[in-house]
Amino acid sequence: MLKEGMTIDRLLQKMGELEASDLHIKVGSPPVIRIASKLHRIDAPEMNGEDTRKLLQPILPDHLLQDLDQKGGIDFSHRREDLSRFRCNVFSSGGELHAAIRRVNDKIPNYDELNLPPIYSQVMEGAHEGIIVVCGVTGSGKSSTLAAMINHINKTRQVNIITIEDPIEYAYKAEQSYISQREIGIDTEDFSSALRSVVRQDPDVIMIGELRDRETVLAGIQAAETGHLVFVTLHTSDTMQAFARMLEFFPQKEHSFIRSSLANSLVAVMAQRLVPSLRKDIQLIPVTEVLINNTTVSDRIRDGADDELPLIMAGSLEEGMHDFTYSLTRLINENYLDLRTAVKYAPNVEALRARVKGIEVKADVLVSKGR
Repeated sequence: MLKEGMTIDRLLQKMGELEASDLHIKVGSPPVIRIASKLHRIDAPEMNGEDTRKLLQPILPDHLLQDLDQKGGIDFSHRREDLSRFRCNVFSSGGELHAAIRRVNDKIPNYDELNLPPIYSQVMEGAHEGIIVVCGVTGSGKSSTLAAMINHINKTRQVNIITIEDPIEYAYKAEQSYISQREIGIDTEDFSSALRSVVRQDPDVIMIGELRDRETVLAGIQAAETGHLVFVTLHTSDTMQAFARMLEFFPQKEHSFIRSSLANSLVAVMAQRLVPSLRKDIQLIPVTEVLINNTTVSDRIRDGADDELPLIMAGSLEEGMHDFTYSLTRLINENYLDLRTAVKYAPNVEALRARVKGIEVKADVLVSKGR
């Protein structure tokens, strides 16, 4: 039974008030919202099939109702009167309607608000072509970091930006730049279709939501090689896994070609993970790892000597490169983290403890035991 006064519009309004990212409507449960990666049940009775259908009916597009009946699921965008936007997936489960609704953020964070190290903005200042890879696991803040980068360009350069996203998580407002955001399933059928046409749309900057197959990797690299600035995300936990992930989409005989292309076009690989902060005003803080392509890095990528890259990264602090151990140590010293929390997320606990104690640690020790 629906709680008195509860409507889908009121729930969407509440998402904005609470800065929730997602709303879930399911039979057998009250509505559930996700705030800062955690799910919270709304104080309301469990819903039955009639309740979910009644709740969702006001936002269901008439022209998609037949698809919902025949295909069992539809994707669409919804805009409230206050111009807030939502990406909706309504689907059938057990013969009843369920929904997953994501709020599209209109407030885009900057580097300072995300507590990213200065090297992020420094890399951006010098990047006008090539490929920048942001990687991390689910919930690591990749989308927010990418949004900050794109919006920095939007505010400072007169360029044409085209994004290909699944789903759109931040809504940009054109400032210095021109921006077109294309959403998979709504504006284009899939990444492959969008990427085949993107270079004909005169872009200067291309953002690909995720590299997920051979075609998207190849299209991203080729766009970077032809003078575009390309931003991509990868679902990997660190910078080294990013190379392995991209190569695994290709047969062994093509690895040399892909390595050569990456060696020429790569700007930087930035990995991150979010960890609980000590500070009351900051709930989660990013721990980062940054590899910047220079002559030495380029040679190692081309030669397949990936195992040497962690050593280069750990020993190139003056260039802004750093590994997770360095980032964790800095956050401890700046009172964002305590040692107990940092140890839980450290790739190399021994190296972290030594660094915190002020012991000089050689680069080869830092990268041993998986860094």
